[in-house]
Amino acid sequence: MCSLCFNNSAYHFDHFVEDKADCQSKDACSSKPPIGSHGGRKMGRKEREKEQLIRTLNNHLNNIHETLQVLNQTAASSLEKVSWNDVIQMGEQVSKKATVVGMLWTGETPEAKAIEENMAEYFNMLQGFILLSHGSTVGAGPTLSLSIHASVKQVVDSSFKLMMESITLYGSDNKDKEHLMPQYVGAVWEACSALKKTPATNITGIGRAMTQVAVSMKDVLREMKELKPSSSDQNNEASHDDSAKADSEHQEDDNSSLDELGNDLSSEEMKVAQLAIGIVSDMLVVIKELIRTITGLLKHENPDDGGKFVDTLERLLKLCQGIGVQIDELGASLYPPQELSVIKAGSVKILSMTDELQKEVESFNSSSEAFIQACNGLRSSLKQMDSEVDCFNTTDLEAKLQNVAISN
Repeated sequence: MCSLCFNNSAYHFDHFVEDKADCQSKDACSSKPPIGSHGGRKMGRKEREKEQLIRTLNNHLNNIHETLQVLNQTAASSLEKVSWNDVIQMGEQVSKKATVVGMLWTGETPEAKAIEENMAEYFNMLQGFILLSHGSTVGAGPTLSLSIHASVKQVVDSSFKLMMESITLYGSDNKDKEHLMPQYVGAVWEACSALKKTPATNITGIGRAMTQVAVSMKDVLREMKELKPSSSDQNNEASHDDSAKADSEHQEDDNSSLDELGNDLSSEEMKVAQLAIGIVSDMLVVIKELIRTITGLLKHENPDDGGKFVDTLERLLKLCQGIGVQIDELGASLYPPQELSVIKAGSVKILSMTDELQKEVESFNSSSEAFIQACNGLRSSLKQMDSEVDCFNTTDLEAKLQNVAISN
């Protein structure tokens, strides 16, 4: 499969055009005649027309392929910036063309000439769409470029499938396949409609990526809150209720123990877990305030600043993603037996990245007081965690020494 990219970006349009070896294995993409077309017999009119349609489709696919290769070698920064609204409008035109393709199959089988003319119009429109989308990446950082390319790829992929299906249907005796055309047309509609949800600015794109980090953190937080103390601790608090619980638990299947993972934390481990819950909650507040801060900086996004502002936004996103990784590891380390060394190391890394976050935001010269307060609150929680882990380690060490002394 071909992997083509727009230049000035680390992200690729994958699987736009089938590679020759793969293409020739499909009737809709192959320039070879359909199986059974030769074998010594004379080809019928429909078969010859279908072969011509296949060759025409191949030419259009090759043209798109070549266009993408040229764009791959053309720096977007050398072009005039195209508004994303222009891309959306062109997408609407592609959607209308897809409707026309589908309507060809609503009655009698269309003539080969009508399909060929319709194909030419459609691919001309699609090529214009690709060119506009490339122009929209002027000034786009990696995150925004990724969003743009993903959206455009959906339009191109669904368009290819639509046109391939149209060629496959021509001359086919299977009338039931005609009912699949609305499905392929609908896929193009959805892809074109999704363009309206694609971020149009670096700030919007990075803000959405940060939101995804926050969503993952919320999942970790939910799992943390499901951690429970061991049954022995619960016995000490409510022994009269435990006898009834023991009777019901005795009747449960032995496999239920798998569902009790994280339900046997000691009182010391529960303290650590509660502090971890506080850290993640505070981190979510930091990200919320960070998104609010950068969203208010929309007017600072200047294409003429050499990309410095966008680079800062990208660094902020990477820091958030790095903290997200540490939060994942923190959550995994809370299950008994707790990995205190991992928890402490993660706490140190989160603190360091939080300091970097604040430093980057302060470089905007318009940092939010709420963001600073959120960072300070997080630092306080991290400090508490460090103290508790150190205390836990000391207590654990003393217990071990005492056991050694007794055994001696």
